[in-house]
Amino acid sequence: MSTPSKPVLLAWSGGKDSTLALERLRGDPRWRVAGLLTTVTCGYERIAIHGVRRSILHAQVAGLGLPLIEAEIPPQASNEVYEVAFADALARARERDPAFADVAFGDLFLADVRAYREAMLMRRGWRGVYPLWGEATSSLARHFIDRGYRAILSCVDTQQLAADFCGREYDAALLSDLPASCDPCGENGEFHTCVYAGPLWRKPLALERGERVLREGRFQYVDLIQAGLIQASVCAAPAD
Repeated sequence: MSTPSKPVLLAWSGGKDSTLALERLRGDPRWRVAGLLTTVTCGYERIAIHGVRRSILHAQVAGLGLPLIEAEIPPQASNEVYEVAFADALARARERDPAFADVAFGDLFLADVRAYREAMLMRRGWRGVYPLWGEATSSLARHFIDRGYRAILSCVDTQQLAADFCGREYDAALLSDLPASCDPCGENGEFHTCVYAGPLWRKPLALERGERVLREGRFQYVDLIQAGLIQASVCAAPAD
């Protein structure tokens, strides 16, 4: 008899790495993705770090057919505030399904980030799962594009990458244009993405590029808006 799959909660940023992690987990019989967890910055109503509107997050998740749990943090939240919000989200997830014990992340190779997550989870009786860990980021980048996924760079760290990369499509042309110092998956924080199409969704999200905003004299954001929807202008902003 085969061993039943275990429920896993996936940390979902709406970007390409969490998308690839979801694809990988869905292809692994050991796991059953039973929910998504996203950190949202209140006031700005944006996905933390990525600066993508909460409404786009909800549209992404609706297309995936998975329950969403949101950890809400204020702007410029400290690590302590973030951890409290994250722990509250984990508690709510376990209320829904007491079998939850694992959280998956799309981390690729940053050992210090993984160690931080492991310590945070262990204190609360959870475990971390890293389905993409250690894989060559150049191969993952090509796989994402070749599989038919589509994404837009929603945020760029201008200390690592030119601001005009913000708002560009994440495609083969972009990979060719990235400087040698930039990881092709942006794992060092060079850029963040918003996925709007691919084989995990029945139809693409129609997104338009709106206002461009530079925050903290460093982080270039582009406001992505669902085409045809009238929404109040809320400038993209960093999470912490």
